[in-house]
Amino acid sequence: MVLFGTFINAVCIVLGTLLGRVLRNIPEKMKETILYAIGLSVAALGLKMGFESNSFVIIIASLVLGTVLGEWWDLDKKLNDFGRWIETKFGTKESQGSLAQGFVTATLMFVIGAMGVIGALESGLNNEHSVLYSKGALDGFTSLILASTLGIGVLFAAVPVFVYQGFIALFATQISVIVPEVALEFFISEMTATGGIMILAIGLNLLGLTKIRVANLLPGILVAAVIVTGLYQAGYIQ
Repeated sequence: MVLFGTFINAVCIVLGTLLGRVLRNIPEKMKETILYAIGLSVAALGLKMGFESNSFVIIIASLVLGTVLGEWWDLDKKLNDFGRWIETKFGTKESQGSLAQGFVTATLMFVIGAMGVIGALESGLNNEHSVLYSKGALDGFTSLILASTLGIGVLFAAVPVFVYQGFIALFATQISVIVPEVALEFFISEMTATGGIMILAIGLNLLGLTKIRVANLLPGILVAAVIVTGLYQAGYIQ
């Protein structure tokens, strides 16, 4: 079952969120400090991922061109509007505002990164789910911490994670035929680094230092794919 790893990943997010809600009654001062700790950890992870790149020029070009597209399409507003729509359907007066924030923050954290892509490809090609099991454990723990501070909205991030990784798993065979292995490996490195900068931005937002519209940076991953394709076709990647 090629979707089993993706399913487990989504379930871990749900279970982590529910367990995190049990901890929601911790003191506000403690919640604030925990949120700062999460922000610092996320920022450190983003920095580590950023150094995976083979060429920082690719990261800069991907982020700049991707941001132009993201601002044009206004992805951040659309994602937040969807979060607020979820809030109107499932939220309470207590969760007003936090549900959308939890959904958007968790979605960006769980979707950005190479583990989802690599794990979904392994699931689709070899019916091997160990990478997604590991990602599920990490996402579950992160969900627990986020839900204790940002609320139940974190739970709904399981849906885009399942759709995104499930799509890759289902079409993994076609992807492996179309994209040569050397180009795919190069792309994963650049995607990891580009996504790392986005994760750094999420961390800075959680710390309250910035208000970066991170969703508007997401097209940078698509731009990275286009750049890698161009370099491969030009013979620079072998």
